Amino acid sequence: MPSQRWHSARHTVPVAAPAGVVYGLLADAPRWPLLLPSCVHAERVDSDRAGDSLRLWQLHHGQVRSALVRRALHPRERGIAFELRDPLLPDAPARGGWNVSPGPAGHCLLTLHQEHHPAHPAPGQAPGTLDTQVRAELAAVAEAAERWDRLDELLFSFEDSVYVCGSPEIVYDFLYRIADWADLVPHVEHAEVTEDRPGVQSTVLHTSDPGTGDTVHSRAVRLCFPAAGRIVDKATVTPDLVAAHCGEWYLEPDARGVRVARTHQVMLRESAVQRVLGAGALPVDARRHVREQLTRTSTQTLTLARWHAESALRRLR
Repeated sequence: MPSQRWHSARHTVPVAAPAGVVYGLLADAPRWPLLLPSCVHAERVDSDRAGDSLRLWQLHHGQVRSALVRRALHPRERGIAFELRDPLLPDAPARGGWNVSPGPAGHCLLTLHQEHHPAHPAPGQAPGTLDTQVRAELAAVAEAAERWDRLDELLFSFEDSVYVCGSPEIVYDFLYRIADWADLVPHVEHAEVTEDRPGVQSTVLHTSDPGTGDTVHSRAVRLCFPAAGRIVDKATVTPDLVAAHCGEWYLEPDARGVRVARTHQVMLRESAVQRVLGAGALPVDARRHVREQLTRTSTQTLTLARWHAESALRRLR
């Protein structure tokens, strides 16, 4: 019987934020990597009046998986129905929905309903792991939404770029070979890279801040798209001041060379601002501090990518 072919689960959490705010965060899929711990990257493939299609890359049991998701958006009811069109894992949710119910005094209830095919747990998966992950996602959405009146202070993005009179292929190769950066990039002291599938890299970097000399240990997932000249990444371990950090390296070739850019999207960890920067520090101080750190490392890497490509061009001549 069809009812025997599906398992259903429903989770609800109270959120101290207006229902419209919570719905807006869930509808804004490109921002999910900053809100949802498991989401590495989300791209809108197409959209129409009924909804949109998304290509999602998510961390699942420590591995990155990609799937196409069709969403139906219902802003009046504050609901989002979804269907996983090409599930890659037998225990992944196949269909379901988010629903936001208004409550008293600007509060609401957030519910996630999921249905999936019953299957044996993935190797190494402990009982209840999926429920634990779902609850972590709900808690992350609730935490972000409850800061809705301060999100403009805690969320920010920016871009650094250089122009290279050289080959886009050489620039991309330099950015892709992050395993070699310990020998090529001065602020990288140590680099470990695992690439179980082509174009999906898990990295561990030990870097020194060019401005302060402090050593920073970071972990990230990188998605490499050589045909498009893009490398998308999300930090899975962040410094105290940073709750979430994702970004992208991208190339824009023209007839003379290529513009190389590094983008950053950051969510600050509000509770760490005064602990790290001192009593009286404000989010604006944390924004400036984090941006200066990220810009120093990005600019150094971009400058070296330019030198690498332009030096190769001079040698060829």
